[in-house]
Amino acid sequence: MMSVVHPEIVGTPEPLGTASWLWSDENHTQKFAQALAQQIELRDAYIELQGDLGAGKTTFVRHLLKALGVEGRIKSPTYAVVEPHEARRPSSPSQLQPSGVPMDPEILNIWHFDFYRFNDPQEFEEAGFRDLFASPGLKIAEWPEKARGMLPVADLKLAITVNEQEGRFVICETHTRKGLSILQGLRHSSPALASSQAAQLVAHHVAPKT
Repeated sequence: MMSVVHPEIVGTPEPLGTASWLWSDENHTQKFAQALAQQIELRDAYIELQGDLGAGKTTFVRHLLKALGVEGRIKSPTYAVVEPHEARRPSSPSQLQPSGVPMDPEILNIWHFDFYRFNDPQEFEEAGFRDLFASPGLKIAEWPEKARGMLPVADLKLAITVNEQEGRFVICETHTRKGLSILQGLRHSSPALASSQAAQLVAHHVAPKT
């Protein structure tokens, strides 16, 4: 497997697109995850999740993986750093063999990273994390700031902050063309907050550190 070096990004480049959502309860979180799972380009994307402990990052990932077709118990990778998953998406009626038998389900490889306890840059190479990020499939990282300088540019960054009265305020931004395409499709499936609404919520939330 070819290893790809990901140069560190100097400074904070302007995002190609941004949008905000309010998850007032877990049902809204689940529906957002289901809308994101419908975006075709997500299957080979990299998503970063930012937020304090208890912000709901892992809960969101569980909803997303289930929406993508991952079955069974979904473990948190806090101690293992990474948990691999396979999502099996059933064939559509148009995907039939000449005999009329459905083709085998499409398999999507997914890697869920949690860098909260990551503190050894050498581990990134020895554990093969660089090769995982260079391989096809969906990559999701919690606490990416703990591995700053070793990760590729995220297609989507979701910053989650919590307000006990309102729920979870989510700011999504992208710095890649692939991420912009995903974001545009997501906004179509799950309408984002208007700019005035987002500005009011920003005034009452402290954005997580990046």
